[in-house]
Amino acid sequence: MAALTGAGRPGPATLRLMADVSGADVPGTPALLRTPLFDRHLDAGAKLASFGGWEMPIEYAGAGVLAEHKTVREAVGVFDVSHLGKARVAGPGAAAFVNATLTNDLGRIRPGQAQYTLCCDESGGVVDDLIAYLYGDDDVFLVPNASNTAEVVRRLAATASPGLEVTSLHESYGVLAVQGPRAADVLAALGLPTEGEYMSFRDADWKGRPVIVCRSGYTGERGFELLPRWEHTVEVWDALLAAAAGVGGRACGLGARDTLRTEMGYPLHGQDLSLSISPVQARSGWAVGWSKERFWGRDALLAERAAGAARLLWGLKALDRGIPRPHMRVLDAAGADVGEVTSGTFSPSLRVGIGLALLDRSVAEGDEVGVDVRGRRSLMTVVRPPFVPSSPK
Repeated sequence: MAALTGAGRPGPATLRLMADVSGADVPGTPALLRTPLFDRHLDAGAKLASFGGWEMPIEYAGAGVLAEHKTVREAVGVFDVSHLGKARVAGPGAAAFVNATLTNDLGRIRPGQAQYTLCCDESGGVVDDLIAYLYGDDDVFLVPNASNTAEVVRRLAATASPGLEVTSLHESYGVLAVQGPRAADVLAALGLPTEGEYMSFRDADWKGRPVIVCRSGYTGERGFELLPRWEHTVEVWDALLAAAAGVGGRACGLGARDTLRTEMGYPLHGQDLSLSISPVQARSGWAVGWSKERFWGRDALLAERAAGAARLLWGLKALDRGIPRPHMRVLDAAGADVGEVTSGTFSPSLRVGIGLALLDRSVAEGDEVGVDVRGRRSLMTVVRPPFVPSSPK
């Protein structure tokens, strides 16, 4: 993994994309998909890898994960996350239908606001976590994770009432994340809106090109996610990078995106949330409308919450040079197995190893535990994320 970082530190192994860099070259393996910015990434000397079936930039030449991470914390970074899914549920009662399927309560927000929510199965497992953009009673726009889009759309379409249309719009929009304390300056330079509360969005215009602008992100910094039309994504990217360069910003890859989100304790689906890790276990109950009469997985989740989950997601902060990685075992002082690391990386901000782990209910905040790092016991403290101060709002 160290070869993927310009600074020589071990790369963010939590990224599943690190495992299959050239799947498209294996006979019988589907070709990797590419965002509209693929050529731009090549021109910038990006190191590419497969993520969710897409060939994506991990880091860029002349920078590396640590430098890109620092840029986002101190200035602004621009990410291509166009691999994310896009879908729309439209027709009479669209919002009510989505509210009766996904976990969060759309009644908590109004048109022009976005909401983090979960798609669960009937056992309470997480099929995907996604963002719902509420346009109105008859129109909800969804942004799922890349590899889960087809399944989310399939589940919604299979239960939608006549008159409702569930449409995948995967390659209709690009997604560009502008994150960091200078993010608003970058958007202002393009004449795009920067006002609005956290998780609000609006349809905007840039040189005659429609762009959805949302006050959201996945880094813990103040930022925006822009959704231009697929065919306009290159033009918007070029303009954003030009503006970012003027305030000390740069393009950033998925490696820095992973270290940034881990410092915040934000879950990654497939690791910290999954069909076997429920919202209750992952401490994502805040994204569940517990008083709603209906949503997928409701009965199972209510039962688990009432009984108390057998394991809970905690943060781990190394007391030595160890770096936690997914699937490493967590041990108590007596050497008994008390859980497993789900995400882990080297924190560029704290300069120590950090991670997330599912731990037995017997473990409490402040406890000292051991993590089996390749046969060596690394000492870590159990903490409640975020690991660094957060200011996304």
